[in-house]
Amino acid sequence: MLWRLSSALWFCAPFVVLLILWAVFIPYFDVNPRLFPHLSSVIQAGIEGIKDGTLIQHIGASLLRVAVGTVLALLIAIPLGIAMGVSPIISSFLTPLFRFFSVLAGIAWIPIATLWFGYGFGAITFVIFNAVFFIVTYNTLLGVSTIPLQVRNAAASLGAGRWAMLTEVLLPGALPNIVTGIRTGLGFAWRGLIAAEMIATNVGLGYMLFVARDFYRTEVIVLGMIVIGVLWLLLDRLVLAPIERATIERWGMVQRA
Repeated sequence: MLWRLSSALWFCAPFVVLLILWAVFIPYFDVNPRLFPHLSSVIQAGIEGIKDGTLIQHIGASLLRVAVGTVLALLIAIPLGIAMGVSPIISSFLTPLFRFFSVLAGIAWIPIATLWFGYGFGAITFVIFNAVFFIVTYNTLLGVSTIPLQVRNAAASLGAGRWAMLTEVLLPGALPNIVTGIRTGLGFAWRGLIAAEMIATNVGLGYMLFVARDFYRTEVIVLGMIVIGVLWLLLDRLVLAPIERATIERWGMVQRA
C-alpha cells in the first residue's frame, strides 16, 4: 500500500512542478492572455463550465462516442482475429489488407466518414471503430498464433469441442495480447476522437477547443487540453493498465510480486 502511494506521488510530482512554474512565470513575464492564459483563468473557466453544465456535456459526449466505437470494434475484431489465428488461409488472405488499412486507421478516415455518415455521432464513432478495430484484430491474431500447437492438440485429444477449444484454450491464451491491443487502440482512438470532434460535430471536447479558438479563449483551450489529458491518464492508469497487468498475471506470463 505504501509503495503504491509513493509511486502515485512520484507520478504526480512533475505535474505539480509544471503547475507551479505556470503559476509563477506567466504572470511574471506578463504573457498576453490571448497567447497563453494564467492558471487562475483556467481554473475559473473550469468552475464556470461545471456550473453551467457545458463541460460535463462535452465530456459525456466524448466518452459515449469512445465507448460505443470501442465496443463495436471489439465485437468484430476479436472473433475475426481468432479466425485468422486458427486458419492460415484466412490469415494469409487478410493480413495484407490489415497492414494497409492499419496505417489509415483513425484520423485519415475523417473526411470520408463525414461523407458517409454526415456530421455527428455516426462519423465520429466510425473513426473510433477504425482506430480500435485493426489493432485489436492484429493483436488477437498474434495472441492465438503464440499458443503452442501442442496445447491445442492436447486439448483436442482430451475431447475438447470447438466451443471448449475457443473458450478454454484460444481466448484465454490470446487474452493478454487482446488487452494490450485494446489499450493501444484506445490511445489512437482518443486522439482520433478529438480530431474528429473538431470537424464533425457540435458537442464534445474537440469541438470545445475548436470553438474557443475562434473567440481567442485560450483559458478554455488549455482547460480542454488538461481535461483530455487527465481523462486519458485516469482511463489508462486506473482501468486499462490494471486489467492488462491482472490478465498477464492470471495466465502465468509474469508472477505477482
